[in-house]
Amino acid sequence: MAANTQDVILLLGDSLTQHGWAESGLAQQLTLAYVRKFDVINRGLSGYQTDWAIPVFEQILAQQHEQHHVPKVQLLTIWFGANDAAPPPSPQHVPRDRYKDNLDHLVNMVKSPTSAYYSPYTRIILITPPPVNTHQGAKRIFSETKLYAEAVKEVGAQVGVPVADVWTEIWEAAGSDERACEQFLYDGLHLNSAGYQIVFNSVMKIIEEKYPEIRPDSEKLQTVFIPWSEVDVKNPRPSLAKRRVIL
Repeated sequence: MAANTQDVILLLGDSLTQHGWAESGLAQQLTLAYVRKFDVINRGLSGYQTDWAIPVFEQILAQQHEQHHVPKVQLLTIWFGANDAAPPPSPQHVPRDRYKDNLDHLVNMVKSPTSAYYSPYTRIILITPPPVNTHQGAKRIFSETKLYAEAVKEVGAQVGVPVADVWTEIWEAAGSDERACEQFLYDGLHLNSAGYQIVFNSVMKIIEEKYPEIRPDSEKLQTVFIPWSEVDVKNPRPSLAKRRVIL
C-alpha cells in the first residue's frame, strides 16, 4: 500500500468525471497542473445520479475519526446532473427538487460540523451539467438539462459553494446554438477535448478567485519533496523529508 504522502483533489461525479482521464480531460489536466503537490483521485461513476451517489460517497469519504490516517481532501469537485435529468421512466431520473436536496446533502456531508464526514479544510466546487445536443442522438431533453444546470447554481448560492457554470460557458461558446454544441460533445452528451478544456478553465478560474492559496503557481504551494537542485548531496536524507505543501 502506498504511504500517505500527498494530499488530494477528489473528483466525484458521473461519466463526465469518469472520462476525465481522456485527452485533455479534467482529471488529466488537474493531475498535470498539480504534479508533485496533490494527487488527483477520480471517483467518476458512469451512469450514476445523485440518489446513488450519496451511499457511494459515504464509503469514499473518510469519517472524522479516520481522517488523520489518510490524505486530506484539499479540493472536492461534485459534478452530477447529466443523468439526473434523464427523462422518466428512466431509472436514472431524479426529480429536480430531490436532485437539489441531494446536492445539498453531498455538500453538507463535508461542510456541516455535525456531519460524521466533516472536513473543514476541504474546498468544494460544484459543476453544472453541460448542454446536450439532441441532434447528435443524446437521449435527453435540452430544456430539462438546462433546468438541472440552473438547479446547481441555486444550490451553490444556498450553501455558499462556488459553481463552475459549464452549461452557460459551453452554450455561449457554441453561439447559443444547440447544433453547434457538437464541437464540444462527441455524442451529444459526453464532452470531447474542447469541451473538457472549457471545464478545466472554469474550475481553474474558481481556484484563482476563491481558493488562491491552492493555485498551482501560488507562492503558498510547494512540492511535497524539494527540487533535485536543493538536495544536500553530502547528506541527502535529511533534505529529502516530506514537507507541507500549503505554507
